[in-house]
Amino acid sequence: MASHASSISSLDDGFDSRLLAALLKSGDITSAAGERAQRAASQAGERLDRVLLRLGLIEEPALIAHFASLTGMRALKAEAFPDYPLYADTLSTRFIRHAMVVPVDEVDGTILLAAADPFDEASAHAISLKLDKPVQCCLAASADIENAIERLYGEGKSSIDTLADALSDDSDDQGSADIARLKDLANDAPVIRIVNLLIRKAIETRASDIHIEPYDAHMRVRMRIDGTLSEVDAPPIRLHPAILSRLKIMAKLNIAERRLPQDGRIKAVISGREVDIRVATTPTLHGEAAVLRLLDKTAVALDFETLGLDETLRADLNDVLSQPNGIFLVTGPTGSGKTTTLYAALKTLNDASRKIITVEDPVEYQLEGVTQIQARPDIGLDFAHALRSILRQDPDVIMVGEIRDIETARIAVQAALTGHLVLATLHTNSAAAAVGRLLDMGVEDYLLASTLVGVLAQRLVPRLCNDCKTMAPVLPDLARHIGDSDLKEAYTSAGCPTCQDRGTRGRTAIGELLTLNDGVRASILRRRDAAALHTDAVASGMISLRANGLLKVRSGDCSLSDVLRITSADSSAP
Repeated sequence: MASHASSISSLDDGFDSRLLAALLKSGDITSAAGERAQRAASQAGERLDRVLLRLGLIEEPALIAHFASLTGMRALKAEAFPDYPLYADTLSTRFIRHAMVVPVDEVDGTILLAAADPFDEASAHAISLKLDKPVQCCLAASADIENAIERLYGEGKSSIDTLADALSDDSDDQGSADIARLKDLANDAPVIRIVNLLIRKAIETRASDIHIEPYDAHMRVRMRIDGTLSEVDAPPIRLHPAILSRLKIMAKLNIAERRLPQDGRIKAVISGREVDIRVATTPTLHGEAAVLRLLDKTAVALDFETLGLDETLRADLNDVLSQPNGIFLVTGPTGSGKTTTLYAALKTLNDASRKIITVEDPVEYQLEGVTQIQARPDIGLDFAHALRSILRQDPDVIMVGEIRDIETARIAVQAALTGHLVLATLHTNSAAAAVGRLLDMGVEDYLLASTLVGVLAQRLVPRLCNDCKTMAPVLPDLARHIGDSDLKEAYTSAGCPTCQDRGTRGRTAIGELLTLNDGVRASILRRRDAAALHTDAVASGMISLRANGLLKVRSGDCSLSDVLRITSADSSAP
């Protein structure tokens, strides 16, 4: 049989132009981004598609869709890959990994080959010659191909184990290697690929954090997905110093300092997505632990509806934000989405008629038309110092990353009294508790009653997977306990391939909004405690955090167990 391979022919001079025209027409990139990519591709002598991905100007799935439209090639999704390796006895795993291709099927004697690079004729031709069969290339995302290679050709090992085996045994320094050796290890290709693989896996699974924890005989890696930590494959403990050193190099930290905590930041492009990673290291008994907080800028939409806030809450929030001056606070524990909600509020307020200035630590999103200041406590530019400077810049709206001390709180109150709308976060469990926290800091009750316009307490609750959620009965005693005897049934989910057997996909926000009326102001002046103030606010019409969560249960967005678990410690619980 004459062997041949069917793939995209070599790049012609006009393909980049046709691709760029299609991207501009669809609105996937702007003309400015297109010009930037063209310049970079010309200067580096690279293909336009690779430059677009490297710069994070487009996501790989969108690019694949355009390739398929322009070339007529078939685009494959992850579920199209086989359950077992094809031609494993003929094609070497080393070749499969190097070429980034996976045979997915054979139809009428023609092999369908998933390829990350549709222009790689050499690999397709080599497979065709090896198997003596025609090969038809199909498009697939590089992440899907890597996952398939790990699953099908891993020979009982994960990709991390395979990469770890590529390092020599003398990489085990048990913390005693000198700095030069650590730098060498951190820059070894397998260590770089291990770190990149962990970050990519976190992005693919929608994880918000990666926890790397050393113990006496092993290293544990966990990822926080939909608010819950899950353990994943970890490298051997002998690679811990090299991996931590690699992270420190990426975050521009001091790799020689292992006795003190350090904080840094990494900006990376993973599978065409721009990701901001905050790195925090801390010394432990068996070495340094690290936590990586991932902010996927392409996955966050800064508007209240997309965040999950219901229509009534959105309307009340817009009323609060329409005030010309005052203080609006968003409260909740770490990881409850406070900063994202404030950014959504800024986006609502952002127009040419207002000057908006923020002081943040760190600046998580860059907003067009907003003057943003990065706090630098190490040089004396803390929130209070920056806030005093901001007031001399004639702002209309001010956003403070967090009110941490009495000095910042008093300047915020003064700004509200002088005609500014001040937005800030505060670490409390409920909206009513925010009032008590500010009073405890030393803010005078009469000033707080006259400047505070609203407090939003919020949580993030796992959103049920639509593909596997099913209705289940609610025990009558439980319904009575939560104060909703009419709740007879509620959705739950056991997990499916779509949600990776978690039962949830993403998270949605619930909240309670305390707005200031005469009754609430009187309670503040009487310095009533948080529980009493909460009761007064509910009597005035506030929907509590738990009640708002139960609305999500009734609509089928969240499970009853998740809502009860997340709202159990706040004052909205019965």
